[in-house]
Amino acid sequence: MKLYDELAHWWHLLSSPDDYREEAEVYWQIISKHQKDTKTLLELGSGGGNNAFHLKKKCTLTLTDLSPSMLEVSKAINPECEHLIADMRTMNLDRKFDLVFIHDAIMSITNESDLIRVFQVAKRHLNSRGILFVVPDFFRETYRPRTSHGGHDAEDRSIRYLEWTYDPDPSDSVVWTDYAYLMKERGQETVCISDSTVDGIFPKSVWESRLAEAGFSVSFEAIRLHGLESEDYTGIVGKLLA
Repeated sequence: MKLYDELAHWWHLLSSPDDYREEAEVYWQIISKHQKDTKTLLELGSGGGNNAFHLKKKCTLTLTDLSPSMLEVSKAINPECEHLIADMRTMNLDRKFDLVFIHDAIMSITNESDLIRVFQVAKRHLNSRGILFVVPDFFRETYRPRTSHGGHDAEDRSIRYLEWTYDPDPSDSVVWTDYAYLMKERGQETVCISDSTVDGIFPKSVWESRLAEAGFSVSFEAIRLHGLESEDYTGIVGKLLA
């Protein structure tokens, strides 16, 4: 995806850390419900570090991502956090954490085999009483095509985007998202760039069975955010089986 590579320097104008304030607080409430004393957090697929910007006030964070460009973006707002290039399907830091957190980066996983591999990586990095918290964008049962838009302004440049998510083949395990970015820099003409991603989509039963296969018990937690009250937005908490 261009936004995670050559356009990464636009990330915080497209998706501002301030936009994640409420979201991160709700996540922490859910985490605290299941684990009272979280001191260390490993995030898989941390991207531009928007959740980390808020969660670092709660505990010590280690942030990992496949994209060096996105890690550089995150370092700019989270210089006190450890940043590592790593693949959530294969990484092994040879360290343990109280919490493994995966936000919407989990959507990049498009098949069940890789889903299990991610959960095995999470298990490998958890303390005996640690928990896994995953927040997918949607499940097969709750998915519906959608469009959204947004963007922000800086002193010398601005961006606006249109996002369109659709499912060309409901019988498979992927959906498509197309993006259009309008980018304006001071003294220059507006530029329009297209982008796209292919994301995984699985029913809740698959999440539950694959987590169980990796050694987790599972509970689903409703996430309520202002302006998204009508959305069926759900997090997944995995606890290690004895």
